[in-house]
Amino acid sequence: MPSHAPTVGFDLDMTLIDSRPGIKANYLALSAETGVPIDADLVVSRLGPPVEDELANWFPADAVATTADRYREIYPQHAITPTFALPGAREAIEAVQALGGRAIVVTAKYEPSAKLHLAHLGIAPDAVIGRLWAEAKAEALVEHGAHIYVGDHTGDVRGARAANALAVGVTTGPCDAEELRRAGADVILPNLTEFPAWLRTYAERA
Repeated sequence: MPSHAPTVGFDLDMTLIDSRPGIKANYLALSAETGVPIDADLVVSRLGPPVEDELANWFPADAVATTADRYREIYPQHAITPTFALPGAREAIEAVQALGGRAIVVTAKYEPSAKLHLAHLGIAPDAVIGRLWAEAKAEALVEHGAHIYVGDHTGDVRGARAANALAVGVTTGPCDAEELRRAGADVILPNLTEFPAWLRTYAERA
């Protein structure tokens, strides 16, 4: 693909969408169902890693896998409707496609849930790949030939670097600019509203 039409990967939670209200609702439902107290506000303050990592803070190790399955099973009922697109999300995807490039979503979230969120919000990437976190995101980024990966977490930066992709950090999630910079982000934006202009400049220089 020509350099002016790059393939760009995007993280989902707190990069394209603010899923905190939906995830909080789902954890509260899971807590009510299981009888296990969960601080849902604390949970949504540190989104990024796989749900199993978070559940390990609240459930015995031998219950994490089955509880994660149940979390995903009830997720569509509780988490899709309250979730909203972050500013500039649709425009960022469309900016890539307007250049003739491909916009892909690479996320640690369960892929069917990710697709439900995107469909509900009218965000239309060219591909969605789920269940990949941090360095493992490089698998999909390399497979799809991504030149750039955009995310809000230091794990996203590590994934970009593992794929030899340009790491673009946005400070809409739990990691601030300094954390993203220390992790190796090449570019830091406050949010996705600035991404289309940045991408045009990048494409002109490529």
